[in-house]
Amino acid sequence: MKQQICILGSTGSIGTQALDVIGQHQDRYEVYCLTANNKTTLLAEQAHKYHPAAVVIANENKYDELKELMADLPDVKVYAGSKALDEIVEAGPIDMVLTAMVGFAGLSPTVHAIKAHKKICLANKETLVVAGELICQLAQEYHVPILPVDSEHSAIFQSIVGEGDNEIEKILLTCSGGPFRQFSAEQLAKVTAADALRHPTWDMGAKITIDSATLMNKGFEVMEAKWLFGVPADKIQVLIHPQSIVHSAVQFIDGSVKAQLGVPDMRLPIQYAFSFPERLHLNGDRLDLFKHPLEFFEPDMKKFRCLALAFEAISKGGNMPCIVNAANEVVNEAFRHDRCSFVQMADVIAETMQRTTFNNNPTLDTYFNTDAEARRIANELIN
Repeated sequence: MKQQICILGSTGSIGTQALDVIGQHQDRYEVYCLTANNKTTLLAEQAHKYHPAAVVIANENKYDELKELMADLPDVKVYAGSKALDEIVEAGPIDMVLTAMVGFAGLSPTVHAIKAHKKICLANKETLVVAGELICQLAQEYHVPILPVDSEHSAIFQSIVGEGDNEIEKILLTCSGGPFRQFSAEQLAKVTAADALRHPTWDMGAKITIDSATLMNKGFEVMEAKWLFGVPADKIQVLIHPQSIVHSAVQFIDGSVKAQLGVPDMRLPIQYAFSFPERLHLNGDRLDLFKHPLEFFEPDMKKFRCLALAFEAISKGGNMPCIVNAANEVVNEAFRHDRCSFVQMADVIAETMQRTTFNNNPTLDTYFNTDAEARRIANELIN
């Protein structure tokens, strides 16, 4: 029987690469549902190629447009809206859900998928950033595996497979450093969104590429690693590794270090999440260590304040990571549309952390309220 896969965010970078993986293994995997936020044309093209049972467009205003594009596929059901996303992941035939949506929007459908006992292939790191404790509790309660898709967390996972209960002394979380790794503070004050979107090693969506330039993405990945692997933040070390060859590593209590290496290709961690514990053939480049030096540097937490703010949020706990995530989504979009500078992003996030109502014991409803409040405050600070 082929595994039935629901891809939340099929038109984004992760989603499109996941479809390539599925295309290489059509004897094993089949697309049950594809979803997108706004890209109706690409979503319809994907539906025509992969013939899912259903498609969902999150933006309800795009429903008629998508319906027209799908008119020649009467067997494919077309839905719209956030409620439809929550409901589609519960469909009986689905075996696994790839959460490749960007941002806070991925939280609700992930919760619904867990409660429906679906295997989660997690690419939406914000789900664990915002509500890591809740998600881990639900996964345990409903006996649902969460397989990491982020290249760093997949690397950590691959490094601990077979280690049983052996104690982790430290997680070494690598980071390319983004396009501004060697910039001075004066240079950072003048960079543009176009500059930030030129990532040196990875081909990613715009939002994550900007987060990589500020190093907020790495702060979020520290939070994600904390919840996925049960390791406190003070045992997670961020290393700048410009070549993006060592995707991350784990140091054990005997001092030995295990790492996962490979070329920068997101299809590898996507496929591993799908196929674990098996390894399947994947078409693509192979790593040639004769051609790649391996360099590592400490991150500059003063120059890249977003990373420092992420660690501060982890230390504070409660709904503070949710506040940081909401503020970051606002400033990230504002920077991409020239409404705030690169340096101002950290300023707005820090001020939003001060002004938003703090809750030390948040519930799911708290997260939604916190997200709305922090977004309002961040937008006010920008405007």
